[in-house]
Amino acid sequence: MRPILTPQESAELDRRSAERGIAVGTLMENAGAVVARAAIGLAGGSYGKRAVVVCGKGNNGGDGLVAARLLFRAGVGVAVAMLVEPSELGGAAASSFARFVESGGRWTSFDPGRLRRELDRADVAVDAIFGTGFRGEPEGDWRAGIEALTEAAPPVVAVDIPSGVQGDNGAVRGPAVRAARTVTFGALKPGVVFFPGAEYGGDVEVADIGVPPVLVCSDLSLVEGLDVARWLRPRSAESHKREAGYVLVLAGSRAMTGAAILAASSAYRAGAGLVTLAVPESILPIVEGAITEATFLPLPETEHGTVSEEAWGALRDRLEGVGSAAIGPGLTTDPSTVTLVRRVVGESPVPLVVDADALNAFRDQPSLLAERASAAVLTPHAGEFGRLTGLSSAEVVEDRVGHARKAAAEFRATVLLKGSRTVIAAPGGLTLVNPTGGAYLATGGTGDVLTGAIAAFLARRLEPMDAAASAAFVHGMAGRMAAARLGEGAAASDVAAHLPEAVLAVRSGEAG
Repeated sequence: MRPILTPQESAELDRRSAERGIAVGTLMENAGAVVARAAIGLAGGSYGKRAVVVCGKGNNGGDGLVAARLLFRAGVGVAVAMLVEPSELGGAAASSFARFVESGGRWTSFDPGRLRRELDRADVAVDAIFGTGFRGEPEGDWRAGIEALTEAAPPVVAVDIPSGVQGDNGAVRGPAVRAARTVTFGALKPGVVFFPGAEYGGDVEVADIGVPPVLVCSDLSLVEGLDVARWLRPRSAESHKREAGYVLVLAGSRAMTGAAILAASSAYRAGAGLVTLAVPESILPIVEGAITEATFLPLPETEHGTVSEEAWGALRDRLEGVGSAAIGPGLTTDPSTVTLVRRVVGESPVPLVVDADALNAFRDQPSLLAERASAAVLTPHAGEFGRLTGLSSAEVVEDRVGHARKAAAEFRATVLLKGSRTVIAAPGGLTLVNPTGGAYLATGGTGDVLTGAIAAFLARRLEPMDAAASAAFVHGMAGRMAAARLGEGAAASDVAAHLPEAVLAVRSGEAG
């Protein structure tokens, strides 16, 4: 896993490094050196090249000034545009400015026209305007500086984070620099992990600038392929179908047979050895014809073709013999179905994936979700999450990590909050971010595919957090594989079909 540090944690990291005798000036020198190397790489060398460095105040501007001095020393023609008066700089940043001037470097106070002229003849630019603590919308000269870099022809190296992107959540409320490369220090930052900020970062390099690795710790991390490979061990030579994972899927209604089919087939594709699909009895012929491998449990239904609360007896008996259960896709929120869902979630003896209409069944009494007998993974998208918590979708997206953590604690469950990026939070606060997935998953039914995959991994006795993170990772990979072959016409069933290939790729080390 790769740690992700919030702006507050980054500031604390600097403080703790100083306590160990590592001066801010030393970190700034190291940071500027990495930025300078990145700029030379983008420019295609140093000989005969020109660079423009746009500096704000604080350590971010100081890093830019170090980079400018080292570029100048390497033979690059350097022009520095200062958005603040040098007298406003303090500490290490002031020292970096003084050293740049002493080395013969050229600088000017910010002037939009002059900056644009310099950029027109530059081979590379460095954005050292704002650091990760930026919030809101840039104004005045700061805005003009960002706009000039945004409109510039040369590629831009961003220092720590593209200016205009909020460091804590990736929000962009005004103009922001679109970098070709972002050099961030010590660890990833939320601003270059979450969208839309992730789109502005270009190639993101996490640079070691001398901070002791033992100090780089966070309860927010990015999942990597090696993590998933460790969790998804191959079946043993003596495995049988029940040991490989037995999943019960409670899903579907007369109007939504496809959701049940996708969830059940995806559980198989993710490696379950046995799947029982429990559906309203009237749609049994449809699902039997679609999935030849599954066993089936026809259930009493309402007059509207949804599962009835009278199905509890049959479900209770079957739940005793499975490894996990997935509940929700296509169930609808018929009152009788809601009653059944609440009972299944409350009394299930096996780990659950609670998705879609199973989540909607608790919208007026979300506290009941915490009153369960077994572990659970809740898989809401922003709208479903909002209905459970009383938030708007916009409010959910504003702080995906914070809201997911709070919900995980309140509901005593692992919460997988779907979106770009998907966030997985455990009740104890540990939170993971899934890096795979993209617009190719923006098609109906892909959530049902994810539900089936999580259930398959739960049935193999993975911890809920590991099962949810693994499923999100391979689900995103499968979506990318399907899109690579089928383009925007890739459907949810195509994503499901690529799950085995995604799992194999993870185990073979082909996933990042």
